[in-house]
Amino acid sequence: MTTDEPGGRRLVFMTEQKLSPETLAVSAGRPAHEHDAPVNTPIMMTSTFRGAGTVDTINDKVYARFDNPSWNGLEEVIADLEGASLPGLLFASGMAAVAAVEDLVPVGSAILIPKHAYMASISIAKKLERRGITEVIRIDVDDTQGAIEAIEAAAAARGVTAQNIDYAAPQVLLWLESPTNPMLEVADLPALIEAAQRLGVVTAVDNTFATPLLQRPLQLGADIVVHSATKFIAGHSDVVLGLAVTNRPEIRAVMLEHRSLNGAIPGPFEAFLGLRGVRTLALRMKKSVQNAQVLAERLSQHPAVEEVRYPGLPTDRYHERAKAQMDGFGAILCVVLKADVAQTEEVMNRLHLWTPATSLGGVESLIERRRRHGSEPVSIPESLLRLSVGIENADDLYADLDQALTLLTD
Repeated sequence: MTTDEPGGRRLVFMTEQKLSPETLAVSAGRPAHEHDAPVNTPIMMTSTFRGAGTVDTINDKVYARFDNPSWNGLEEVIADLEGASLPGLLFASGMAAVAAVEDLVPVGSAILIPKHAYMASISIAKKLERRGITEVIRIDVDDTQGAIEAIEAAAAARGVTAQNIDYAAPQVLLWLESPTNPMLEVADLPALIEAAQRLGVVTAVDNTFATPLLQRPLQLGADIVVHSATKFIAGHSDVVLGLAVTNRPEIRAVMLEHRSLNGAIPGPFEAFLGLRGVRTLALRMKKSVQNAQVLAERLSQHPAVEEVRYPGLPTDRYHERAKAQMDGFGAILCVVLKADVAQTEEVMNRLHLWTPATSLGGVESLIERRRRHGSEPVSIPESLLRLSVGIENADDLYADLDQALTLLTD
C-alpha cells in the first residue's frame, strides 16, 4: 500500500511481507510503478516551482530551499531502513543534520554527550553553551550506571519528567554514539534509552558507524537518529550529505523548519549520488565488515601492535554487548601502535594501498592518526590509528599494513 506523508511525499510501497534491509536498500525510494515511469529518481535542477495564489505550506513546493523531489528517494530509503514512521530529512552535510538536532534545545537546557564522540558534534554543543543556551555535560558510556545517574541529575535539575516532556524543545537532550568515534566504545543503548524515556529526556543517536543495516536505534526507543550520509550510506567518498530520522512529528517539524530557514539543503546532484550509493550499501557493508574482522584478528597478533579495538574480537570488552544489540560489528577498527608520534607518522607514509585521510565509509580503505587533530581529547593515544576498512582483498590490505609496520619490528 502507499502512505501520504507531510509535504505531499509518498512513502515507498509496502507489501504484506516485511522486506529485508537488503531489499529495501535497493527497492525503496523508487518512482511510482507506472508505465513509462523512470526506474531511478530524476535529478530536478530548479531553484523554484510554478505557483500562484495562497501558499499551501503542506503540499506546495514553492521554492527549492523548502523541498526538491531529488531528495525524496534517499529520505524514504533511510526512513524505511531505520524503521521510521515518517520520511527522513536530507541535509547538506552530517554536521548540518547534527546542528538541526542540537538546535532543538531551549535556553536553560542540558545536552549530555559522550566524552569520546565526533568532535564537531561536541563543538556545536559547546558553542550553544558559550552562548548561554545550554549546559554541556560529558558522560562516559563505558560506565552505564554513571551515565544514567548523570541523566537523572540533569532531568531533576530542570524539573523534567515523562509527563511534561516537550519534544519540540527538550530541556534535556541525550546525545549518543555507538560505537563511539574513535574509541569504538559500545554504549548500552537499551539501558540508556530506557532511562531517558523514564525521565522525560529526548535521545538522539549518531548511527553513522553502524548504519541501519547493523543497528536501528529507533526500534530501541530513541527519538532521533542521525547519519553522516557522506560515509557508508553514500559510500564512495565523493559527496557530502547528512540525514536525520524520527518517529515524532513535532521533532520532524522543528528540524524541517531549521533546514529550510538555515538553508542547510543538499544539491539535487548530491542527493542523486547518495541515493545511488545506498543501493549497494548491503553488499559494501558485508564485504567491509568481513575484511575488518580478518584485519582485527591478524593485527591483534602483530608484534608492533599494542592494542586492537574492535567489538568483533571475542577479547574486546564490548564484544558481548555489541553481539546483543547489533547485527554485525562494523567496518571501523582502531589499533594502538608500540610507537611514538614520529614513528606512527612514518608507518602511515610507508603505506601504498591504504590512503591516509580523514573521513570513512568509502569503498577504499582509509587510515588516520586521530590525534593529528588538535581538538581530539588527550585520552586518545597518540599512536592510535583509525582504520576505515574498504572492499579490497583482505590479504592485500593486511600485507600493506604489515610491510609498513616492519619499521617498528626490524
